[in-house]
Amino acid sequence: MAIEAPLSKYKRNNFLIGIAVCLVMAVWFGYDGHFNQGFIAEHTLEQGQPDGTLIFNQKSPPFFLAGALVLGAYWYAIRNRKLVAAEDALVFAGKKKIPYDAIEQIDKTHFETKGLFTLTYKTENGRLVRQKLSDRQYDNLKPILEHLVAQIAGPDLNNPGTSASTEANPRA
Repeated sequence: MAIEAPLSKYKRNNFLIGIAVCLVMAVWFGYDGHFNQGFIAEHTLEQGQPDGTLIFNQKSPPFFLAGALVLGAYWYAIRNRKLVAAEDALVFAGKKKIPYDAIEQIDKTHFETKGLFTLTYKTENGRLVRQKLSDRQYDNLKPILEHLVAQIAGPDLNNPGTSASTEANPRA
């Protein structure tokens, strides 16, 4: 049975907030730079030349719109990403796989307070890698962490059918 942790609402909502801010800024600066006659008169020098504020308000809206489009495209690309604890490996967005037997250590010291845990695992070429997983990146991490601990700890020899605690197993 695979356990899924979708992209967190925190991360998804931050992209939507960024898009909204870019759109509001584009409309606001575009209005002030091109249509608000009081603002234009206030920021025009005596020689009839616009000052820096007016120039910024006239030239920046396309860049804010481009920023909103980039954020929207990135949000669209990552909206369905998820972390999956499958039967034999931890799978990131359907691409990166970390087999359970490659995991050396799980540091869950800060999980209860900060929603963060760290996996230390060996890659195929033997290099140790630390991967941090946060509840700001994925929702539903607690069941994933419990599944990882159960997979890494292995069976408890004193009580068949259960898993050993992480304190008794140096790998977990």
